[in-house]
Amino acid sequence: LVLAEVVLAAVQRNSSALKYSDDTLRKDKEVVLAAVQRNASALKHADETLRKDKEVVLAAVQQDALSLQYADETLRRDKEVVLAAVQRDLLSLQHVHKTLREDKEVVLVAVRLYGPALVWAHENLRKDKEVVLAAVKQLGCALTFADETLRKDQEFLAVLDNTRTAV
Repeated sequence: LVLAEVVLAAVQRNSSALKYSDDTLRKDKEVVLAAVQRNASALKHADETLRKDKEVVLAAVQQDALSLQYADETLRRDKEVVLAAVQRDLLSLQHVHKTLREDKEVVLVAVRLYGPALVWAHENLRKDKEVVLAAVKQLGCALTFADETLRKDQEFLAVLDNTRTAV
């Protein structure tokens, strides 16, 4: 118990202390939560069971969305966790399980924040006019990541031109 308190105090000051702590402490939820709230990348040193713990992973992605990469695959396909990460930092979309890269809601959140995030979307969504339109509205160069059929679709390109001139 005394050792846990010492490590808890240590990770509150420096989350990398978790990296050097005993395996039993890497399994201690209180210790790991304190570490990821200070520095989300400490999640990579947590025991596998805690990288599967939704509360721990949500705490980490709220501190730094890119820590999603250290979460267990089950949570990288959990829509609540993924949306929390993507809304915080769209670059976390690259660490999302491929099944959620096919999820229109998740991808729309990302491309509305930064159009070129379309690059990480599933190919079906890169063909989706609503998704591509949202991406291009955010940043015109996102059209580069749209499916070739849309980039050659004169009717769609006319809609894009009308959208840009209306803005």
